This record gives sequence, C-alpha cells and structure tokens, in this order.
Amino acid sequence: MTKIKTFFFIIILSLNFPLVAYSHDTTNSFADLAEKLMPSVVNIATTQTVVTKSNPFPNFQFPPGSPFEDMFKEFGTPQERQSSALGSGFIIDEKGIVITNNHVIDGAEDIVVQVNGDKDFKAKVIGADPLSDIAVLQIETTEKFIPVKFGDSDKARIGDEVIAIGNPFGLGGTVTSGIISARNRNLGGTLARYEDYIQTDASINTGNSGGPLFDLNGDVIGINTAILGRSGNVGIGFAIPSNSAEIVIDQLIKFGETKRGWLGVRIQDVTKEIADIEKLDKPRGALVASVAQNSPSEKAGIKAGDIILEFNGEKIKEMKELPIIVARTEVGKKVKVKIWRNKKEITKTIKLGRLETSEDFKIAEKDNPIKEQRIESLKITVRELSKEDIKTRSLPNQTTGLVITKIDNNSPLINSIEINSIILEAQKKKIKNAEDLNQAVKQVLKSNQKTILLVIYNSSNQRRYIGVKLD
Repeated sequence: MTKIKTFFFIIILSLNFPLVAYSHDTTNSFADLAEKLMPSVVNIATTQTVVTKSNPFPNFQFPPGSPFEDMFKEFGTPQERQSSALGSGFIIDEKGIVITNNHVIDGAEDIVVQVNGDKDFKAKVIGADPLSDIAVLQIETTEKFIPVKFGDSDKARIGDEVIAIGNPFGLGGTVTSGIISARNRNLGGTLARYEDYIQTDASINTGNSGGPLFDLNGDVIGINTAILGRSGNVGIGFAIPSNSAEIVIDQLIKFGETKRGWLGVRIQDVTKEIADIEKLDKPRGALVASVAQNSPSEKAGIKAGDIILEFNGEKIKEMKELPIIVARTEVGKKVKVKIWRNKKEITKTIKLGRLETSEDFKIAEKDNPIKEQRIESLKITVRELSKEDIKTRSLPNQTTGLVITKIDNNSPLINSIEINSIILEAQKKKIKNAEDLNQAVKQVLKSNQKTILLVIYNSSNQRRYIGVKLD
C-alpha cells in the first residue's frame, strides 16, 4: 500500500488466533479454503511518471510563495522518473472485474493485474471513488476467471475468525488469519462520515491494500484498507465492510461514479442533558443543528432542533450512523423519517438529493485548509505532511512528518535543514504532528546533552540523520 490518502493510513502486520474457536475447528487447516480462494485474489502493480525540477541554485533559499522561488523554479531542469506501487485486489466476475482500493491505482498510467501468481494482464479503471477508497478495474482479456462473492458484513461478529489474502511487500499471494477485533470503527478524516470499519488482527501489510477479508464460508466481508499505528506489528487493521462497499461498487460499475443520498442537515450528538430537556427516553438519534436552504430536508419541513430517530425504517442509535445510512440510500428515493419534535414523535417524507452535486459536498471538499504551526523552540514554521505531498514527492505511503515552511535566521536548524524538508523522526521517535516535535525538543532541553537527533527527507527526498545543538 504505497498510495494512501490519510497520513496514518497503511496496512500493517498482526497475527492472533482466538483461544476458543466458535466457527472453526482449530485442529483443521485453512488449506482447503485458501486453495479455493487464492485464484480469485490478484496482485496489482502500477506505474506513473513523476516530473520534478532540479534547483539550479541549491545554495539559495527563499520563503514559500516568494516570487524569487517561482522564478528560480522556472530555470530548473525537468526530470522524469517512473514511480511504481503495489497492491492487492479480488475478482468478482468471471469476465475479470477486479475490486481494489482507490489509493492503489490513483494517478496510475499503467495497471498490471497478476492472476495466480504467474499470468499478467493489463487493466483499466471502470470507476473510482476517493471518498470510500474503492476502485473497480476491468482486466483487458477475453479469458474467464474464478470470482468470489460478497458476504453479509452486518452478520459478522466480534470474535469471528477471518482470513486475509493479498500481496504484502510484493511477495505474492499470502494467506493470514485472525479474528474480528471490533465493529463500527470510525477513523476520522475524509471517510469518517460515510464509513464504519471492521477492525481485525489478521496479518495485513504494505501491499495488502485492496485485498479481501474473508469469513470462513469464503465470502468477502471486507476490503483491507488501513492500519492505525506508527510502525511495527500492532495488530490493528481495518477493512471496509462489504455491505458498504457493494453499494459503491454497483454504482461505479453502472455509472462510473458514485451517487450518494443527501439530506442537507448539520447534525450533532444527542446528549443526556438534551434528551432530558426534550423528554426523550434516552440519548439517541441525531440532533439537527441546522438545515441547508433548498435542501431535501427543508422542502420536507425538517427544522433545526428536530431529533431524527429513524430513517427509512432504520433506527438511529447514534448521530454517526445517520450519514452512513443516508449515503447508502438511492438518490431520488422518497423515505420516511421519524423525528422527535415538541416532545412527541412525528413522521416526515423526504425525497433524497445527491451528495456529490450538493453545496454541502462542494464546501466540504474545500474545507480542509493547510494549517501552519510555529515551533518556537526551533524558530521554524511547519505543517503536517499531506496526502498530496506523499503523492507528488512519491514518498512511501506510510510516511508521516512535518514539512518545514519557514526557517528563521536565528534558528538552530538554519545551517542544517532547508525549506521543504520533512522532519520524520526526533530522538528516534516518529513525528506525526507539531506536538510530537515539541515534546521531543522539551526532553532534549531538560537533558544535559542539549543535542537533538533528527531524521529528515531533504528537498531532494534524500533521507538524512542530523544532529542539532540546542541552546
């Protein structure tokens, strides 16, 4: 998984077996099941051309946005290089329709799908959705393939055994096993509103992205997508539930894009205090904080202060459930919505709009400004490494760190680091945010050594260790 969209999103190794098997006799092997499923799981290799410009005056540094910076960039020599990435996928149709993660193929110029570890085929993208991180490919051949089918992820229980098959580190078909560790995980970021992940401890690593998570019936109940952890085997991996994925996949195959339902409301949690005030039996549902003008909700008579208790026959236990359920619902469908208003339950009928064409979506797409932060102790200004940075600089997908945007003349780093360098580690600990760096600096200043050890990528993406004396 070398092309991910969120800075801590990678897939990482962990292998655990439950002490007691509820659905599988541990005296038996997974061999028969693995043998049956392996031909349907594919390795995916992508390539793209990356163009960079060399700095003709490397000894000169200018602040980001400076007209001199732009001027000197124009004199740089364009340099092209091929960037490659590896991932996994699985076949869902005998004609060669393959499912994978969007970040595996995003920006790819060439896609090669390897079947059974020895047969390579060109593939094209039918449709891709960055929001759910799902992509659909078509293998360009007339050959027939062995597909797998989706299972019902809603029936998957914590403790159920699962197996993952994929292409970790480019090694080819690899089978691992574990259990479902948790359900309905919310990872934050762009996907937070529309996905609830399955957490598993099955061993999945870089290159497993887009591969299937199977139940012991051999059905796909998830798409392996992300891990949470800085490094190493922490046993916390995440998969997109099949019931969510199927809806997106069907739309991508049919339309080449997604069409998510849209209500046009801003919502928040129903606290115990709010439930008491509104004479609701317990905290549940989603409280409408505001209603967008000309939205489906406004047209249906939904008002700020309403509590949405049920949508299209599904009860809303927590606020976070509503966006997921709405997004899965067909655009244009008329649905019954039960709300709590004036201490009683009433029902409204709403005709759903489309999220992707709504003003809410357009605003949300722009509502992620780059935030710079000051590290006063080092006299530098930084920002967190973005998905775009990782893509444009062709960094390893799991990279986290801080991009240096300004260096003061009196900074202790002035002679050691250049603008646009990325601070990866401090004192042998990975840096994800400004607080991590501040804490590392504080520890050094409290010590007698007064020298901080940094690991950086310089502006040429060369990894370097730097020791800096602090006053």
